[in-house]
Amino acid sequence: MKRITHFFALAACATALAAAGVTANPLRWAAAGDPQTMDPHSQNEGLTNSVNSQVYEFLMIRDKKLQYVPGLATEWKQIDPLTWRFLLRKGVKFHDGTPFTADDVVFSIERAKHANSQVRIYANQSGTPKKIDDLTVEFKLTQVTPIFLDAVNQIMIMSKVWSEKNNCATPLDYKNKEEKFTSLNANGTGPYRLVSRQPDIKTIWKRNDTWWGKHDGNVTSVTYNSIKNDSTRLAALISGEVDFILDPPPQDMERLEKTPNIKVINGVENRVVFIGMDQARDELLYSNVKGKNPFKDKRVRQAMYQAIDIETIKTKLMRGQSFPTGGITTSPLGAFNDPAIERRRPFDVPAANRLMADAGYAQGFEVTMHCPNNRYINDEKICQALAAMWAKINIKVKLDAQPRAIYFPRLDKLDTSLYMLGWGGAVTDADSTLTPVLRNRAPGGIGDYNYGNYKNAKLDEAAAASSKEADPKKREALIKTALLAHNDEVNHLPLHRQVIPWAARSNVTVVHRADNYLSYDWITVK
Repeated sequence: MKRITHFFALAACATALAAAGVTANPLRWAAAGDPQTMDPHSQNEGLTNSVNSQVYEFLMIRDKKLQYVPGLATEWKQIDPLTWRFLLRKGVKFHDGTPFTADDVVFSIERAKHANSQVRIYANQSGTPKKIDDLTVEFKLTQVTPIFLDAVNQIMIMSKVWSEKNNCATPLDYKNKEEKFTSLNANGTGPYRLVSRQPDIKTIWKRNDTWWGKHDGNVTSVTYNSIKNDSTRLAALISGEVDFILDPPPQDMERLEKTPNIKVINGVENRVVFIGMDQARDELLYSNVKGKNPFKDKRVRQAMYQAIDIETIKTKLMRGQSFPTGGITTSPLGAFNDPAIERRRPFDVPAANRLMADAGYAQGFEVTMHCPNNRYINDEKICQALAAMWAKINIKVKLDAQPRAIYFPRLDKLDTSLYMLGWGGAVTDADSTLTPVLRNRAPGGIGDYNYGNYKNAKLDEAAAASSKEADPKKREALIKTALLAHNDEVNHLPLHRQVIPWAARSNVTVVHRADNYLSYDWITVK
């Protein structure tokens, strides 16, 4: 009955579009995961951000080369070292018809600073917004902020009127399973409107024909399905049940490239995948070691690093679709392409065993590793491979792989001893990793993603200084100092940067983005 009802709903939509003289060009796509929430300030997760950015917009837009062009702001300039002024676009309306004004910008930035917001670090780096008039906003900074534009453009703009009307003036508390109107509903200014949301099943959008911008593609409606199983997702593409999949399995890429009516769109993602460890507690939550924490010992961390056969992961699991690295930034650009920062420690199991013995763990220990199973390419399989590699240095890993909806709230609560994380996006500047991920945890969002809760004074001092250093050369030196301090202490175990091939039916044209965002407005379906 549900399928019949959905069929008639689509038929009615097609009839209405035909009557309006618009050709219906639906897009059906799928991926392993599912957006976490429709609240644009609650979670900072790739797929969630991607779909929400089809509905909500930023002050600036990233073009097809990820360069900034005017968005909700038509102009911006720096008035003095601590002041930025934005002129807003006239005549823009939210999907409910509410006019867009400076009040909405001020509201959105302040909303994003809330403790429930995972983008609060960027909102705080944006300073204090002030309405000058309905179409002018100024931002006052407390210190020189070299990445101000990158920070402010991480905040999606919401309607103040709509948010307050629907009791969602603050972001929902996702990690504690709070439900708000913004869980399933959205009201932006963007090229697509949210029609319906069924978590873990289906999400539907319709093109906003009153959008202020010019539509580059021809997609009139979009249906997203979460298909967790790799084989099922692949079969759906080949059979024509879906038009596009975001995450084709690496082991099936050769087959896909030879499949009639299917095409592969290759591209590198700005994302590094790494392993983190609880380095703060005196006793791990999930281990048989009592009274002490083996991850506090750098020799143990280094032993785990050097027991990783990264080339086997690259060739066997990733099928060559990864770039092993010793770096921790989303792109080598963040480390200024410095080979000393990008260099991996050598794979050396005998040396790793000696380090374990020196640390007093020659017999090893047991620990639970938490891992996502629908977030990164081959995430669970990589964790299984790591468990086998660490067994060679007598670390017995109990793997607990979970869907992202369960996994990320666990990390937010620091409820883990050993975990996988990936970090990426359109911004390649090192600060986008240093401040939220690598620095010591502090109020305002600093170190929010330092789930190992380690303290690295040298890293923290240099990173903090780089965040307010205006001189490019001095700033580069500070960033390199911070990154090298991180690598020296082995605060994380870097693995690789992902290659992200997409797969589509041959009649679908898309623009591949290095932040792995699928922009509906750039898609053409013939």
